[in-house]
Amino acid sequence: MTDAAGSNVRKRRSIGGRGLEVTGLSLGTAPLGGLYRDLSDEEAFGAVQAAWDAGVRFFDTAPHYGHTKAEHRLGDALRRYPRSEFVLSTKVGRHFVPRKNPYDGSEGWQNPLPFEAIYDYTRDGILRSFEDSQQRMGIVDIDILLVHDIGVVTHGERNAHYWQQLTQGGGFRALEELRSQGVVKAIGLGVNEGAPILAAMGECDIDCALLAGRYTLLEQATLDDLLPECEKRNVSILLGGAFNSGILARGVEGDLKFNYGEAPKEVIERVARLEAVCKTHGVPLAAAALQFPYAHPAVATVLTGARNAGELRENVTSFDKPIPAELWQALRDADLLDPRAPVPKD
Repeated sequence: MTDAAGSNVRKRRSIGGRGLEVTGLSLGTAPLGGLYRDLSDEEAFGAVQAAWDAGVRFFDTAPHYGHTKAEHRLGDALRRYPRSEFVLSTKVGRHFVPRKNPYDGSEGWQNPLPFEAIYDYTRDGILRSFEDSQQRMGIVDIDILLVHDIGVVTHGERNAHYWQQLTQGGGFRALEELRSQGVVKAIGLGVNEGAPILAAMGECDIDCALLAGRYTLLEQATLDDLLPECEKRNVSILLGGAFNSGILARGVEGDLKFNYGEAPKEVIERVARLEAVCKTHGVPLAAAALQFPYAHPAVATVLTGARNAGELRENVTSFDKPIPAELWQALRDADLLDPRAPVPKD
């Protein structure tokens, strides 16, 4: 699963059938927006610089991250590099206006910019969000445009209303128009659940989907439906959340965050079992967590976040660390890995 240089990081895979290629490891920028911890501009720029130096050439962001802060920071960092040498994605579905009330911290952002979101998945809303992102980043050529956080997990009973904006309100049509005009190269979703991706395939010819979690060392239920359908339709998965919000990065002695909240007892217990098997084979849990999803043919890239250059380099080391085949078999034998799941070197 490596290229001629022996690096998973620099390996290229295509997005759908669009002739667009992304590196094996990519940079997600929620941490640049201050997710769970504030960071300085220098730390943010250092993370992007370290990613570039390691060969990462795909960068994903969103207006939601830090209430537009991540887009500002990423644009400032990327404009120093040749535009033809990297792939950039952002998301639509929210536009931001000056905040009327103090931020309550409920979304996990630390020191976000003073704006608040208005959800809008209509044609006009998506076009406005896209243009706002271009201006914030100072980059006109955005390669991939993703509908952000559509689904019951985010919207609950309001989801049907927002889904109607995408279908009858012209949201999906706006994405298709931008792609057909060559303004963007690929379109899709950026979500935390598989169901909206499956539903979107019935409404729109999407090329890819950024899926946060849902196919990790901890959970592989998407092997039942989503991943086979993606293979059938040539829809590429941009796999985010390989650490399930943190718990798979350091194990049970580290950050016990799971799916943006505190990890429940049963998850902590399962991670402890995963970690024990990995230790027996001399493999850091983080290395297994990052490399496992990339073995699936539907997964085009693994997105990782980093707050600084040091964290980014740790992720690079984990993604390229040799892992003995015996580890994967041991995880299967311990009933910790779905036997249908492809593993590296299969």
